[in-house]
Amino acid sequence: MFDFIRLACAVPDVEVGNTEFNTQEIIKYIDINKDADIIVFPELSVTGYTCADLFFQKTLIDGAKCGLRRIAETTCDTDSAVAVGAPLIIGGRLYNCAVMMSHGRVDGIAVKTFIPTYNEYYEKRWFSSAAELKISSISSDELGFDKEYDIPVGGNLIFNYSGVKVGVEICEDLWAPLPPSTLLTLAGAEVILNLSASNETIMKRKYRTELVSQQSARSICAYAYASAGMTESTTDLIFSGHSLICENGGVLCQNDSLIDGGYSLKHDVDLGRIRADRAENKTFGDSAAFYLDGKDFVEIKKNLKLESDGGLYEIKKLPFVPSAKKDRIERCMDIFRMQVAGLKKRASKIGGKMVLGVSGGLDSTLALLVCAETARQLGRDPSDVVAITLPCFGTTKRTHSNAWELMQTLGVHAMEIDIKEACTLHCRDIGHPTDQFDVTYENIQARERTQVLMDYACKLGGFVVGTGDLSELALGWCTYNADHMSMYGVNCGVPKTLVRWMISALIDYNVFPESTRVLEDIIDTPISPELLPPDADGNIQQETEEIIGPYALHDFFLYYLLRFGFSPSKIFFLAKKAFKEDFDSETILKWLEVFYKRFFTQQFKRSCLPDGVKIGSVCLSPRGDWRMPSDASYKIWIDEIEKLK
Repeated sequence: MFDFIRLACAVPDVEVGNTEFNTQEIIKYIDINKDADIIVFPELSVTGYTCADLFFQKTLIDGAKCGLRRIAETTCDTDSAVAVGAPLIIGGRLYNCAVMMSHGRVDGIAVKTFIPTYNEYYEKRWFSSAAELKISSISSDELGFDKEYDIPVGGNLIFNYSGVKVGVEICEDLWAPLPPSTLLTLAGAEVILNLSASNETIMKRKYRTELVSQQSARSICAYAYASAGMTESTTDLIFSGHSLICENGGVLCQNDSLIDGGYSLKHDVDLGRIRADRAENKTFGDSAAFYLDGKDFVEIKKNLKLESDGGLYEIKKLPFVPSAKKDRIERCMDIFRMQVAGLKKRASKIGGKMVLGVSGGLDSTLALLVCAETARQLGRDPSDVVAITLPCFGTTKRTHSNAWELMQTLGVHAMEIDIKEACTLHCRDIGHPTDQFDVTYENIQARERTQVLMDYACKLGGFVVGTGDLSELALGWCTYNADHMSMYGVNCGVPKTLVRWMISALIDYNVFPESTRVLEDIIDTPISPELLPPDADGNIQQETEEIIGPYALHDFFLYYLLRFGFSPSKIFFLAKKAFKEDFDSETILKWLEVFYKRFFTQQFKRSCLPDGVKIGSVCLSPRGDWRMPSDASYKIWIDEIEKLK
């Protein structure tokens, strides 16, 4: 469902050389993981990896074949594809193999390519490489099956299970300069299975984790790695049973214990993410054209009932915000440093003072902090930052006083220019009643503020620093020819759901100690453009999220729309899972429709955005990541949402 599949890594207990015991253990873990679409076992799991010269014993090889037949029979009762490791004699030579089975049959036999013979490894004493294979298939009767059929063999097999393409490599293959999985993924494999027997040494687990995650990133794939466990022979080595499942560079899950065995783990992967990234990443396609020239791959098609609902896949409410506090603070500080670096370059080239409007809200606060730090790093006086608060009809006492306290504690050049009179005059000039609280009334104030900032910057020979964030740009929640404009937009890559955490991180890092109290109050202030008069008690009565919807939802929609190009149906499916305790389906659909309509109709504002640094994987710069016609139709997206109601 929605491109989710469930992968399982199983590390059974092993009795070295006891194929009957090992087979029974494998069958047990197939049953335990019968809800998985694909189950991968360790290298040589039918015999044990550490059999050494016993691999030359006919009794062991015959026992392995008998075990494979019993395991294959077990798969008749499941919709799982199963990968088990076994030694097999093919064409007179012994090979280290991964045997793929489903629905009672052997679908193919992937053969290990790189045979390690260094340090503690001496596999070439027993096994030949896939490069030495002279045949491309064997008959099932060579494995003792009653029903005769051809079984593809080699290091070039891709298993197509109902449209999900799977490649297999074995242990050392991953450690090669050019792993077989690289070529398999370039040839179309979306999932890589690795049957491994990697012994444990100090710090090897960390290196192995990075190796698997990096390979999944480079190859834009899901990667399931299962390694032999602690019940292998400990004559000279200890095997840790390390297993992990990665998706495009991210570790989705791994076992906890350093030395482990007799367990399994499983996780869902989202092939929709992988397919979206591959479609967009032209380097991936170009690499296929470059590296696959003259190479042949065998695709094996089988129908399996792949039905994972993504229940084991974590869907974060705030995809732009790391969950762990330590990671979140580090992310926020890195973003702040990027903002400062971008503004430093622009300020050093343009010269002059940095001018910006300060409302006492989150976005202008973050922009002002970026300006203050930029001045500090450039060795300029804080007064090179000209911060102007521009109160008007909707300004409240709380935000007004916070704006002043922030400017004063930062030591910037603080000013106040009251624009009520100018806006009243403008209303009179265009014949608009000052008690008609509509969009015109609001935009008059927004445009007057920007005009004042632009003119004052011109007077000083400086430049205006924009305060609008990524979420506002996505929704068009900025007034054209007003806060939509600046000479440099420092917040253009920062989503609204991250802004509060950005300011919080600066408090934690004590970057602006004199401003801590006011920053804490600004964090707690409701998000508002303050373009309508306060209520009778002087409080904000125009809250943005009541008008256009919760930013948590909109940032969620934005992430999955731009990062992966998901459909409204899938975004709705993910949002229901992520926000099941916060919003009902009707509410999510309501704001999803608002999001799509605003995103499409407001493109004209994004088509002429000022410069600003890209921060994350989602960016709306018309010069960089997002090019869209301003008059594109949203009909088919809205039609899909209507069908969900």
